[in-house]
Amino acid sequence: MSSPEAVDDARAFAELDALLSEGLGAFAEARDSAAVEAARVEFLGMKQGRIKHAQERLKTLEPSARRGYGQKFNSVKKSLEEACEEARNRIGRSKPDRAVRSVDLTLPGNRERRLGHTHPLTQTADELIDLFGRLGFEVARGPEVEDVRHNFEALNIPPAHPARDPRDNFYLSESSMLRSQTSTVQIRVMEKRKPPIRVVAIGRVYRPDVVDATHSFMFHQIEGLMVDKGVTMADLKTVLRLFAASYLGTDVQIRFRPSFFPFTEPSVEVDMLWHGGDRWVEMGGAGMVDPNVFEAVGYDPEVYTGFAFGLGVERLCMRRHAIDDIRLLYQNDVRFLEQF
Repeated sequence: MSSPEAVDDARAFAELDALLSEGLGAFAEARDSAAVEAARVEFLGMKQGRIKHAQERLKTLEPSARRGYGQKFNSVKKSLEEACEEARNRIGRSKPDRAVRSVDLTLPGNRERRLGHTHPLTQTADELIDLFGRLGFEVARGPEVEDVRHNFEALNIPPAHPARDPRDNFYLSESSMLRSQTSTVQIRVMEKRKPPIRVVAIGRVYRPDVVDATHSFMFHQIEGLMVDKGVTMADLKTVLRLFAASYLGTDVQIRFRPSFFPFTEPSVEVDMLWHGGDRWVEMGGAGMVDPNVFEAVGYDPEVYTGFAFGLGVERLCMRRHAIDDIRLLYQNDVRFLEQF
């Protein structure tokens, strides 16, 4: 006569057979993804599924029956998982569910996907780099968070100079700041290389200006530097005139006005005649590199001369495309940007 424990063990094995048979049948009969998911929850759900109860049944068996039950349990679970996956694949290969098939015929047909494009300022920067590259200038890069030495001291701007006023700069500490000009890159290039040098540096600069149609607290500059023996002011004016004619057109007018910058001597302001011919707008500053700047980077000013210029990228872009307000470039208005 069988003991009650043996009878209970036999019932547990029979329950596994029933679980396998019913589970395989449920997955085979499923006709859509919802039915497959319902069967998965019922038979393979890890919280309330029947496979979970079958796993817990193992604890109630006699030690002698546990090994065989565990092996059969693993086989049943694997078979149900394979049946579930097969049902999913079968549903995927067949026609989609009604909810997926339904189409709103009142909606427009397939629309062509709109592709974006580079921002007008990025387009301008790329053109400037290409243009100056054809004039023999290579591109140099530098950090936007600068130290005071590169932003002021090496550029012949002493501590008492008004340009260092905290109200006119973004200081991060006593020794670091957001660069106020891309001239800092020129210093870094000259510290690492000996003449001849012909580079342009392009990037963002920061000054706490009041925002209006032609000013912003963040804008872009392209800075040029040429150092060699025998470089003169005539070379500077020739390069800038060639640049203006190539980028802005042969009808553009530019002029040079005497000015002062601590890092160039002599210095000039470069103006361009704004669209419509009704006003001159400053394009940037330029001049011959001051001997003190050469001495700061270890160049002999008795041997080498050079020129430097800094131009506003936004103003060049505005002149090129007849934009009358710099703020339009930063408002992210698609109606404006898609024109470019």
